[in-house]
Amino acid sequence: MTRLRWTNGGIARQYGAMSLLLAIFAIVGWQPALATAIQAVDVTPERITVQFDDYVENASAFLLDNPYRLAIDVAGARAGRDSGRAGPIRAVRQGQYDPETARVVLDLARPVIFSNGSFSDDGRSFTLDIRPASRIQFASAAGAGRASFLPPMAFRARPPRGRGELTVRLPRATPAGEMELPEVQGPRGRPLVVLDAGHGGHDPGAISPFGNRHEKDATLAIARATRDALLASGRVRVALTRDDDRFLVLRERYEIARRLGAELFISIHADAAENREARGATIYTLSEVASDQETALLASRENAADIINGVNLGGADDDVRSILIDLTQRETMNISARFASLLRREAGDSVPFRSDYHRFAGFAVLKAPDMPSILFESGYLTNSSDARRLFSRDGQRAIARSLSGAIETHFARQTTSTD
Repeated sequence: MTRLRWTNGGIARQYGAMSLLLAIFAIVGWQPALATAIQAVDVTPERITVQFDDYVENASAFLLDNPYRLAIDVAGARAGRDSGRAGPIRAVRQGQYDPETARVVLDLARPVIFSNGSFSDDGRSFTLDIRPASRIQFASAAGAGRASFLPPMAFRARPPRGRGELTVRLPRATPAGEMELPEVQGPRGRPLVVLDAGHGGHDPGAISPFGNRHEKDATLAIARATRDALLASGRVRVALTRDDDRFLVLRERYEIARRLGAELFISIHADAAENREARGATIYTLSEVASDQETALLASRENAADIINGVNLGGADDDVRSILIDLTQRETMNISARFASLLRREAGDSVPFRSDYHRFAGFAVLKAPDMPSILFESGYLTNSSDARRLFSRDGQRAIARSLSGAIETHFARQTTSTD
């Protein structure tokens, strides 16, 4: 059995304060507490084990498609170094998602699904079982979203390490305020499209074998070129979920668009395949199965004050709420599908598409119930012809012309149909 292990020699320091404890600290003395660090990641073909030097708050795991990845977020931990591979794992990468959350990303050689996530009795290690899966199983599991796991005790007090020292594990603070929204550009009163450049930050997305270039850079360049084309025409307002090399959680992306009141959401990506002959763009819209799952999830939320398409559902019972969400999402899916056909037509011969260019999936970024959304795979980074187009200024502008033309035509049709 292949086994991989790496260790982290450095230990970060974490400083915390709590006004109620200041008097205690003044009496017994206080030294900075050592932060919980990821000490090791063990990988076998059947199991992933993450070990810590102290207690953490919780862990969660989720799958990411295109390319295949498994991510583990550990709240209350510091990330370590990247490492090699074992079994179905191509590589193990780590990054600090935020000051208090470490993210472990496992690049997969083939699809897997996970199960049986659990902490050890002492809370200092987390294990996750993995097993091979078909592409359909992987897509379904990825669409199900994040699974969360708690250690035996969410918060623990640590024994003193020396005389006069008191170390207390404090709950993670709730972030103040809401997420910062991006700038909306364009003439007032025009319809709003939000363009989402896929991946970013420590998540590079697919990596092209031609020059070792990253998907995150191609998607951002295409999003910017599309924004510039739309602003030049002045017919549409536009905002980017990211205009630099930053990481965003999937649901943050479409929530940004919803909070801005977007009437169309486009997530831009680039594909990868083992077969280097695979080429052409693909458009994904939400699948019927994923729609049913999301409707059930939305309808069962404890906070019933969700506003769907301008209608506050807070006063509706479960059955009515479910019906309203379902009706809204079905119409949203129909509009998304029509936009997919329009984009294929607008592209003409300037951007090649796959013969089966319109596909259905449960991608998280497609699940806003009241906002037409597509995920646009602009080509294959693993195909030499597609890669040249995706990383060239002319190729990016050609894609931008297709996207901007389809966006403007879509809104023109929507305006005509409501007059």
